[in-house]
Order: sequence, then structure tokens, then C-alpha cells
Amino acid sequence: MGSQGGWGQSKEFLDLVKSIGEARSKAEEDRIVLSEIETLKRRIADPDVPRRRMKEYIIRLVYVEMLGHDASFGYIHAVKMTHDDSLALKRTGYLAVTLFLNEDHDLIILIVNTIQKDLRSDNYLVVCAALTACCRLINEETIPAVLPQVVELLGHPKEAVRKKAVMALHRFYQRAPGSVSHLLSNFRKRLCDSDPGVMGATLCPLFDLITVDRSPYKDLVMSFVSILKQVAEKRLPKSYEYHQTPAPFIQIKLLKILALLGNGDKQASEQMYTILGDIFRKGESTSNIGNAILYQCICCVSSICPNTKLLEVAAETTSKFLKSDNHNLRYMGIDALGRLIKINPEIAEEHQLAVIDCLEDPDDTLKRKTFELLYKMTKSTNVEVIVDRMIEYMININDHHYKTEIASRCVELAEQYAPSNHWFIQTMNKVFEHAGDLVNVRVAHNLMRLIAEGFGDEDEGADSQLRSSAVDSYLRILGEPKLPSVFLQVICWVLGEYGTMDGKYSASYIIGRLCDVAEAHATDDTVKAYATTAIMKIFSFEIAAGKKLEMLPECQSLIDELSASHSTDLQQRAYELQALLGLDAHVVESVMPLDASCEDIEVDRSLSFLGSFVQQSLEKGARPYIPDNERSGMSHISNFRSQDPHEVSSHGLRFEAYELPKLALPSNTPISLVPPTDLVPVSEPTYARDIQPPPKVATSSDALSADIGVKLRLEGVQKKWGKPTYSSPAASSSSSTSQKTVNGVTHLDGVGTASAQTRDNLYDSRRQHVEVSAEKQKLAASLFGASSSKNEKKASSHKSIKGSTGNVEKSTTVVKTVASSESSKQGTSAPPPPDLLDLGEPAPESKPSIDPFQQLEGLLGPTPVQTTPESSVVAGPKAPDLMALYGDIPITNPSGSSTNPMVTNLYAANKNSQGATNVSTLKKGPNPQDSLEKDAIARQVGVTPSGKNPNLFRDLFG
Repeated sequence: MGSQGGWGQSKEFLDLVKSIGEARSKAEEDRIVLSEIETLKRRIADPDVPRRRMKEYIIRLVYVEMLGHDASFGYIHAVKMTHDDSLALKRTGYLAVTLFLNEDHDLIILIVNTIQKDLRSDNYLVVCAALTACCRLINEETIPAVLPQVVELLGHPKEAVRKKAVMALHRFYQRAPGSVSHLLSNFRKRLCDSDPGVMGATLCPLFDLITVDRSPYKDLVMSFVSILKQVAEKRLPKSYEYHQTPAPFIQIKLLKILALLGNGDKQASEQMYTILGDIFRKGESTSNIGNAILYQCICCVSSICPNTKLLEVAAETTSKFLKSDNHNLRYMGIDALGRLIKINPEIAEEHQLAVIDCLEDPDDTLKRKTFELLYKMTKSTNVEVIVDRMIEYMININDHHYKTEIASRCVELAEQYAPSNHWFIQTMNKVFEHAGDLVNVRVAHNLMRLIAEGFGDEDEGADSQLRSSAVDSYLRILGEPKLPSVFLQVICWVLGEYGTMDGKYSASYIIGRLCDVAEAHATDDTVKAYATTAIMKIFSFEIAAGKKLEMLPECQSLIDELSASHSTDLQQRAYELQALLGLDAHVVESVMPLDASCEDIEVDRSLSFLGSFVQQSLEKGARPYIPDNERSGMSHISNFRSQDPHEVSSHGLRFEAYELPKLALPSNTPISLVPPTDLVPVSEPTYARDIQPPPKVATSSDALSADIGVKLRLEGVQKKWGKPTYSSPAASSSSSTSQKTVNGVTHLDGVGTASAQTRDNLYDSRRQHVEVSAEKQKLAASLFGASSSKNEKKASSHKSIKGSTGNVEKSTTVVKTVASSESSKQGTSAPPPPDLLDLGEPAPESKPSIDPFQQLEGLLGPTPVQTTPESSVVAGPKAPDLMALYGDIPITNPSGSSTNPMVTNLYAANKNSQGATNVSTLKKGPNPQDSLEKDAIARQVGVTPSGKNPNLFRDLFG
């Protein structure tokens, strides 16, 4: 550049470039650039800056922006420079503006008039600069302002202008197809342009149009073939050659267009066979651009209707790619082989050793491409080898995106081609163990369903052996230090269902392992829920079998912990387990039947078995049920107020409990209760199940107020709400099903293939006679050995899994067309059964001889008889006592200064009666009632509780 600043730039600018290039740190570079920005701000603001100096300043602004700094203070000066009459300054201004601004920038409106004027210029260089700016700056709103002039320029005498006009029209189509839809015929006309450059530019918009809809352009097949023939025969000027290859990029674009037009059209494909054969014959494999054209020819041959001779030539070219030492060419060969085996799977036999070499290559990109090829080649004879290789590769990579893809492919191949259920379960265990968090949760449900259903035949022994092996493997896997959450859910479910089935493991041992799982994953509520349910199943099976099972200390501690959990789901499971321990064998067997996970459940949606109960309640004065379609929703939560039980509700939804016998209290002793829902925040259940949200039930506070005959006074009481609704998390979106064609199309006659020995010798000679190891030959035989059989039967005892995969049809020939369709059966989840322990009216007098619900209600004890000076009410003999949990809570009046002794005695009587009739169970750990009592006392005196369970009241006290 010289000391005088060659190419018209000052020495100051050259020194700036030199200093930035010699900067030793980013901080030093930023310091230099910030200093330059201050200098440019000062100099550009000078009104008497010479035009040549301003041009240099604009270029220096571009340099500042390229280094990542803000030069927005100079944008307006670049816009002004586009108005200059000097061609050099105008082109500099257009260059800077296209780099500075985007199509939505506010300054674009200042350039539209300049572009319109320049498009009408007599200097074609000015017109070209304006057309280039159109491609970068004109947005959808400003297209109509310049569109007529751009269309007019399609007939300009200069080829450079016509070419740029085609490019601008193509850009308008990409941004707003509707704005130029009436001008698409111009692309057909420009295809016949006398200049090859204009014709080549027209191929780009035509390719986009044919990709969207190829039928209107079927008549252009002969035109494209004729153009390709002229290009291949070197009829274009020498200036269009690249490394002695005539117009290679025009050839590649034409081959892509022909591949689209010939796909599924035999007549159009037959018109292409001759020119494709000529390109294969004249193709140069000594240069990269020549190999690129040959690769595009292979893609075209594999896309159009197949021709025997072309397939032979394509296979030969693919063989040259695979046997090259260049990684790029081997990558192209693997991709081309993946396209050809869809048409003729036998082509893969010739290159089995080359594929093995690519699989063992240290280049990760080549290895991934090889796994894609093996995925397309998988069938029942080689699925074990391929899936094992894919799992081994998946374990050793850290790319989560590709790891997820490999895991999903392993699952898909195992579900379609698994030779046995035992292999399928072991394979799924490996996938879950190493990539469980990346696998769709529906895959876990399918695995549990398969273990439950077994082989699907009448061989119970085989099914038992399958489940026993699953239990053994899961107990062994539990020793691993870190397991995914989804896999732990599967393990807990299997251990709960079949852990003690064959008597190999004792119930105490399985329960202990499940308690260890819950303790080790204390923050995962879903795993703890699965473990608790599994423990409940084991207890149920042992009680139903008449066996005596001692409660383990760690199990009792887990129950106590979950009983005071913030998760209502875990609380419910803990209370259900406690209730189950007090029932007899007959009831437990009815509630939790053995091995009934796959039994069809008949759901009585009308709840007809409750008809007599409802009728008795109506006779005793209960209100009739209001259907959903007659209810009117509440506008917002502030409308929720306690109402008198006998007052007609203005809202459609009812939030109070069913009416219970009320206890009349003196009118001069007002009582205010803080509802328990304010104490314990309600959180959503986090376990993943496809269930309906539980129906809305009355809150504990309403049931409490209905029981003692008073209503809560909620005015002025601060509410601490948890989640706005109680619902299960949305079920995971149904696992995406893929439809793919396996092993190509029908067999073609006349495809010449050399013998296996000849191919191996050819490959060995090209690889410098390197001796192939016995292990590699064995691996190749596993992958390709059985693929030469013409009438191979894919014997698979693996049962199709209902759910996400559907039924997979497999054909019995090697060269075939398979249209695999997958159907998903979406089961309708039944609503949860009604909670018969809550909302209870007094039980009817007449009872069946063996009534399991009577035992469940007996756990709560009868409601004691209480008498007041004003009225007395006698509860039913077996009415559930909802006050037992709150027996120790002191009751205060609204001022909080005194306690009502009568209600305290009522609670004490309830507590004593409850303690006299309850079934005694072993219970250790913290007592929730003690925690509630401590909190109530603390609220009276205004002291934050410091007991064992302060987190229970964290929301209340902040």
C-alpha cells in the first residue's frame, strides 16, 4: 500500500488498521477503536468536510462496525452519500448503507426515492448499484414503489443489468410471494436469454418455484435437458469454466431441478437418462468441483425413476468415493450409498468393509454419517449389532442434541426389529441408564406395558421368567451412583408389581430398597411417589396372601415424612398406605389385586352405585346436584365468600361441603377459624401420568365449618394461595411417529454386481493390500452377511407395543417397497374414583355382611354425641370424623384474645372418641398434629414457630 496510503486512503487510516492488527489483547483493541470512534464523531460533524475525506470516514465507520462497535452516529451520512452524483461516492454510500441498515430500519424510507431515481439512470453501473441495494434494503411495504422499474429493467440491453434485475425479482418473491405472483412468467422468458449469466441467475428462482409446486413446470424438462447438454459439451465461453469444468454451478443447479421434476414421473425421467449418462462419462474425479458434479448426478439418479445402467454407474462412482483417502469424499460416498440402498439394498454388500472403516474412523462427522447409513440398513438380522454399536457411541459423546437423536433411533429400531422381548428390555435398560433424561416419557410407559403383557401368548412361564429377569437386572442397576428420573420410575413400578412374585426376594428386602430410592432422591417428588405406590403394592400383596409383615423403621419414617409433605399428592399416598395397613385380607385383595396392571377396567361414569346414598341424602334435606351446563363460573376469586347454607347460591359452583348435623352455639360467642388451607400451600403433583384432573371437592375449612354449625368469617384475613388450580401436569405430547420407506423399491433386473470375492480383492488392492482383521470381517458379516438372501424372513418374536409405535408391517423380500404406517391408540383416561372417606353423610342403617367401605370409615371413628344448652344433635353411628386432624388446634375469636371452652371441649371429645376407636398402627417420626398445635400457639402470641416442621408455615410467616 505504500507510505502514501495506496488505493486512495490516507496514512492515518492505514496506521489504524496496522495498530489493530498488532493489538495483543481485546482490551487494547477496544481502546484503539473507541479512540477512533471519538475522532470520527468530531470530524464527521464538521460541515466543511471534503467529499473525498467523507468517503474515507464512511469506510472507517464500516471498519468500526465490522469490529463489533456501534457506529450509528454516522448512518445518516452514509444515506446522504447515496445521493451524490459521483459514481465512486454513490457506490460507497450504497455499500455502507447495505451493511449498516436492515430492511426494517427507520432510515430506509430516505433511500427509496434515491433508488427510484438511480434505476432510471443512463449509467448502467448506477443502475446495478441501485438493484443491489434493492436486494438488501427493499422490504415488503416498499416493493410496490420499485417493482415496475425492476420489471422494465429485465429487457435492458446490458446483461449485467438484466441479471441483477432477475436477482432483485427473486428476492422480492422470497420476501413477499404475493407481490410478484403475476410476474412469475418473466422467469420462463429469461431462461431463454442469450447471455449464460442471465440464464444461470434465472435457475435460482425457478428452483424455488419447482420446489413448491412442480406440476406447472413439467413442460420445461426438455428445455433444462437441452441447456445441460449444451453446458456439458462446453458450448459456453471459456470465461464460464472453473478448473477446466464448464459452468459447474449451473450444472449442479440443473441437476437439482431435474431431480425434482423426474421424481415419480417415468416419462420425464426417460428424457434425462442420456444426458445423465454423458455427465457420468465425462465427469472429472481429479478435482473437487468434478466430484461435486458426480455426487449431484448420483443424487439425481436416486431421486428419479431408476434405470439399471445408471444405477451401475452410480454404484461404481460411489465405490470410488468410499475407497478414497480423503475424508470429504468418503463422507460423500457414505451419503450416496445411503441414497442408493433405498433402491437396491444389495449395493451395500460390495462396500461392507469400507463402511466398517468409516465406522471406526476417528473423524466424528464421518462416523455420524455412517451411523445414519446403518440406521437405514437395519433389519431383524443385524439389529443387535447396529443398536449395540449405536449405544456404545451414544455413551461416549457429550453432544446432548445428537445424543437425543441416537437414543430415539435406538428405541425406534429396537421396537421395530427386536428379535426377542428379553433383548428389547435389556436394550431399553441401557438406553435409559445412559440417556434416560433425553428419552420421551411415553417410551418408559411402553416398556412397563411390555413387561406387564409379556410375550402375548399363553406361555406364562416365559412371561414369569421375563419379569424375574427384569427384577434381577433392576436390583443390580439400583447400585449405580446416578440414574435418570424416568428410569427410576420404571424400576420402582417393576419392583412394586413383580419384586416378590417368584419368592426369590423377601418383601422386607424390596421395601428397604424402595425406601433407599426415596431417600436418595428426596427432591424428586415423582420418584418418591412411584416408590411409595410400589411399597403400598408390596404390603397389599403380603396382606392379601395372609402373611405377617413387620413395618421397617425406615419405611415408617418415610410415611411420617410424606404425611407432612407440602405435596398433596405425596400426602395422599402416605395416608392411603396407612389406611391400607388396617384393612383385612379380603378388602386389600379387592382394592389392590395381584398382577392386574393390564386388566381392563370398567368405569361406571354415571356412578349408579351411589344412587341409594344420594336418595337418602336428598330425603334428609340435602340439595340436589346442579349439572355442569347449568352452572355459571365465577368472574374472579374476590367473589368467593362464605354463604349461609340455607341461602340460595348466586354462583354456579359450590364450594361448601355437604351439610352435616350442626351444633347450635350461643349467638353471643362468635367464632372465627383460620382455614387450614391457609397454613399449608397446595402444590401441583409432579408425577407424570396420563390422568384426568381430580374433580373439585369441598375444602377442609368448609367441611369444618359445616360440622360445627358456624361459617368462617374470612373478611380481613390475608390469603396465602399456592397454585391457582390443582391439576396434573399436562401429559407429554404423544411421541412423534415417523413414517419411512425401508429398503427401497421393487427389484430391478439387470443390475450387474461382481462376486463378493472380486469386490473384496478390488477393495484390498486399492487399500494397498492391507490385511483385514478377523474381528472386522466378523463385524462386517454381522452387518451385511445375511443381506444377500433373496427371500429372507424376518422372524421376530417381539410383540408390537401398543401406544406410540403401533403395528409395524415387515415385507419378506430384500428388494421391496414398504409403506410403513403407524397408528397410535390413544386411550381415554378414566376419572379418579370418588373419595368415599370425605364429604360423608351418616352411613345407612342396613349394611351388607362384608362391606369394605365400612372398614374404611371405621378407621376415622364415629362422631360423638355433643349436647349444648340450646340444642343437641346425635351423629350417625359411622359418620367420618373430619375433626380428628384438628383436635388440638385452639380456637380463637376474631380478636384472638380468648378461647371458646365449649368448642375446645367438643374437639377434645372428638379426639378421645377417635383415639378409642381407631385402628392402632405403628407410627414414628414427627407428629403433624403437634406441628399444627405449635403453629396455632405461635400465631396467638405472634412468634415464628421453631419446631421440627417450620417449612409447613413458611408461606404464612414469609
